[in-house]
Amino acid sequence: MSNRHLARTLAMQALFNWDFNGKKENIFEDIVSGIFSNFAPDFDDQGFVKNLISGVVKNIDAIDKYIIKYATEWPLEQITMVDRNILRIGVYELVFDENIPAKVAINEAIEIAKTFGGASSGKFVNGVLGAIYKDMEKEGEGTQPKENN
Repeated sequence: MSNRHLARTLAMQALFNWDFNGKKENIFEDIVSGIFSNFAPDFDDQGFVKNLISGVVKNIDAIDKYIIKYATEWPLEQITMVDRNILRIGVYELVFDENIPAKVAINEAIEIAKTFGGASSGKFVNGVLGAIYKDMEKEGEGTQPKENN
């Protein structure tokens, strides 16, 4: 498993825990340190996990609006917590993080969904993120700098 893939997996687990515990921002430090100590005690991610989580949390309202807009058949609260947080990471990287290529953001989210989600999670995540990317390309955003975060 690559370092960035492992980091995204840890970020998804932290966001899941945060979501499960009522989205309390003041618990992130404990969540992240617990996840690192339990699942990757010797992993030095150069701050990637914390940056990813803080980017998602900082932009959570806009990210959730993307999910609501593109997952039209599913109210946000009815999307499984795993899929919802994978989508949050994927949308953040796709729309807001100018350092992550769009195809990497989409592929990483799909792979994490296949590993941690249900039988159709990979297809669901692919459909939502693919639709966002398609609209970004139509609007010329696929080649432009991403939204400020």
